[in-house]
Order: sequence, then C-alpha cells, then structure tokens
Amino acid sequence: MPAKFDLKDSSVVVIVGSGAGGGALARELTTQGVKVVCLEAGRRLQLGDIENDPPKMRQKMGWLDLRYGEGDVPRINPVNTCKTVGGSTMHWTANCPRFRDFEFRALSTYGQLPDCNLADWPLTLREMDPYYSRAELMLGVTGTHGIPRLPESNNFMVMAAGARKVGYKDFDTYNMAINSQPRDGRPGCLQAGFCSSGCFANAKWTTLFNHIPQAEATDYFDLRPECMATHVVTDDKGVATAVRYVDGEGTVHEQKARVVCIAGNTVETTRLLLNSATSRFPGGLANSSDQVGRNYMRHAMTMTAGVMPGEVHAYKGTQTAGVIRDEIRHDPSRGFAGGYQLHTLSFGPEQVANILSPGGWGKDFATSLRRYRNLAFMITTGEDPPQQGNRITLHPTEKDRFDMPVAVVNYRLHPNTRAMIRHSQERAAAVYRSLGATDVFHATEFAATHNMGTARMGNDAATSVCNKWGQTHDVRNLFVSDGSLFVTSACANPTLTIISLALRQAEHLIAQLRSGSL
Repeated sequence: MPAKFDLKDSSVVVIVGSGAGGGALARELTTQGVKVVCLEAGRRLQLGDIENDPPKMRQKMGWLDLRYGEGDVPRINPVNTCKTVGGSTMHWTANCPRFRDFEFRALSTYGQLPDCNLADWPLTLREMDPYYSRAELMLGVTGTHGIPRLPESNNFMVMAAGARKVGYKDFDTYNMAINSQPRDGRPGCLQAGFCSSGCFANAKWTTLFNHIPQAEATDYFDLRPECMATHVVTDDKGVATAVRYVDGEGTVHEQKARVVCIAGNTVETTRLLLNSATSRFPGGLANSSDQVGRNYMRHAMTMTAGVMPGEVHAYKGTQTAGVIRDEIRHDPSRGFAGGYQLHTLSFGPEQVANILSPGGWGKDFATSLRRYRNLAFMITTGEDPPQQGNRITLHPTEKDRFDMPVAVVNYRLHPNTRAMIRHSQERAAAVYRSLGATDVFHATEFAATHNMGTARMGNDAATSVCNKWGQTHDVRNLFVSDGSLFVTSACANPTLTIISLALRQAEHLIAQLRSGSL
C-alpha cells in the first residue's frame, strides 16, 4: 500500500507537482529512503481513461483554470499546461534533445541583446552530461545509448524529402522518449498519432506510469491528487515549515515539511511563490532579487502547414518524430542570435481549422477541413531571449476558487525572436514548396507549452532566485524543481533538461539531508 504520512510529520520533503521535475525528484528521493509527500492539483487518470481525441483529453487533463495574457499571447489562457498526476508529461510529445554547449553560454556567445537580460548558466554542458545520460537511459530515449530510432511517418518523409532538396543534411526521426520497441514493461509505439493526448498504448514515457509507481513501491511516497497548494508557510526566521493546500472536498490543510520543492510548471510555481508573501518576504517568497516571475520565456514558435499535391495523412505516426537540426547554430548573418530546430508536428482537424481560421466559421474554416488529408506540418522551436518585462504576475483583484489571485502572463516578442520566426517560416516554406506544395500557411499565436524562466538559477543572489542546485538564495530549505530554473531557453524542448536538473538536484538534496545541513 502507498505510504500515508501525518500532517504534523516535519521530517518529510513536500514536492508540489508530479510532472517531469516533481516526478523525477520524487522517484530519486524515495528510492534513497527519503519520505516524500507530493501535492498534485489534478486527478489521477488510469490508462483506460486515455483516448486518441485531443479535445476530450484537454478536458480530462488540461489546466482549465482561468489565466490572463497580455501582449503577444492569447488574452485568455495563454499557456497550455496540465492539471493531472503526471503533469505535462501526459501532454508532451516526448522530444528529448540536449542543449548545445553554446546555449549554456548565451551571454558570452551572443553578447547582451538590446532590452534583454541574457546571462550564462552557472552550469556547463560538461557538468550536465552525466545527468543527461542518466535521464536518456531512464526514459529510453531513441537514438541514444544504442536505442533504435522510431520509424518514419508520412509527415516525416515529406519533410525529409524537402530537406534534401533544399540542402539540409542533419535530419532524422529524433531523440524520443517513446519506445521504438518494448522496454521497461511497456510496448513499442503503435504509430497511432496524437501523442499529446496521452498514450493509450503506454509506449510514451510519463511520470504517471513510470516514476510515480516506482516511488510508490518504496513505501516512502505519499501522493495526494486533487490537492491544490496555495501557500508555502515560513516561520519568523525565514525557514519553510509547511505547505498549505486545499483538498478535493475544499478542506484546507497544512503539511509540515523539512524541505519544500516546487515543481508546478512555470506559471503555477511563480504564482505559489508570489502568493506566499509575508512581512518578511513582502514581494513574494525567495524574491529579494525581484526576479521571481521575470525573464519568462516560451520559445520562438511558428507552425507551418504545406498543402501537398498528394495525400499525406500527417496524423498517422508519432506526432513529432522528425527533426531538421541544421539551423541549430549561432550565425548572426541570418539576422538574429541563437538557433532553431524544425520538427514535424500533427494536429487534429479541429485544431487545424481553429489555428488557420480562428473563429471556426466560414469559407476559410471549411477549406482548411477539406484539405486536411493533404496537409504536412512542421513547427519551429527557437531560442527566445529572456526579458525583464516578460513576466508572470498576480491579478490585482481577481481570484480563483482557492482564493488565489489569477495569474497574468505578460509576454511580448523580442525583435530577435521575430527575425528568427521570419527566417524559419521562409525555410520551412522552401522545404514544402520544393516538393510542389500548392499553398503554405503559417500560424504563430497559440498557447505556449514550453514555459521557462521566472526563478532563474545563478551565482549572484542579487540577480537570480536560485543557486545552481535549484536551492533558493533566500530560503535555504526551499527548492525550485522545474523549468522555472532556466536561465535561457536554448532551442531544445525543455523536458529532458528539467529531468536532468532534477536528478542533479536530488543528489545534492540527499547529501544535505544526510549531513544534517537541512
């Protein structure tokens, strides 16, 4: 039976969130005999709950609570995250690239861009290498450590054929945390598509079906679904002593804690820190630097759809198993700093129509649906520089049902990001037009799934929120364990790096617990 710890047990580590960072951290701590209470705002799904139906699965596992956007983002619900056990590992498409060396050294490589807050990471690729390797083996990432790659889908074959024609050389079916053959008691990929709806076959790695059961098997893990954390409680010495939360029946509890680790995905991590303000921490917890919530990043993203001469059926096959890496480099002659990747993506008909014809009505909407079988898709993921003004704040008056202020995501595209998007659109269009595409569409405004920054790590407490272990400068027993730690975004999908940082954090935390430092 899973463990159940008393609310007054002050020896436990409380982790807020059960996604990539929280789930990986919980697994590492519990397998080393550390007691963990994990508070998850969403409910726990079973494998039979997963359907190949994006709109239905969004209702089952999406974070549907109101959030506001300001600037170059949707006005309502500007980010797309999950509220379920497993967090966004349920929704992710399982791309697992590593950062490149130069992407850990953005300031040194690019110089400071106008109106940006670039900094070098307090870590190097060399330091991260062993944790990347551990994470890849743990997740079974294809194309690494001798693990076979996934097969080529129609969508990939179209992209690859066009890539050859325009002169690209570095492309394949990507490094994916989706089994290309049976592994760890899970089957190989069935190529059923719609990976972001979850994976009904359980070929895709998630914390729900991997790290959570492994943690529960240790008898040191107490998972509490449908429990929304609202405050990190601190004492008059500035030490975190408990986490206040509301359970599924609306009852407020406080779980005592030896250490608190926040892994709520960037928006909720920021909201919890800011909402935990006290007279000692008037600007929010761990915010003496005034950097909590600032430097929000979401990647330079644009979708490109090509109407091909023949049918593609892009929805068949692994959703994003295909990448062109040639543009992952720093080459200022292109008109911008940093690099980007192009990778395959597929959408359901409703999503395509809503993206290409917002409003879902009229001739353009109908035309999008009629051409669905002939559409090939790819998406740009590019480095997005941190800006102080791109930030997550709390709404001054509006609150949710937990009496927490609603989050406001303030984000405006930097000129560097705009230039990168334009370049990537031209290159993606060239790929499809080289094969005779009759039309090419681009879309840039959609809710972000890659959310980073807001509690960046650094060596200087005056300019960062956490040290290089994710330990906050202001509260010694408070850690951040998700993409909020990112100093810069690179152009890599963030999950592998989040998990690798969590593995590294776990080692440090266990050493501190055993030595009595915490």
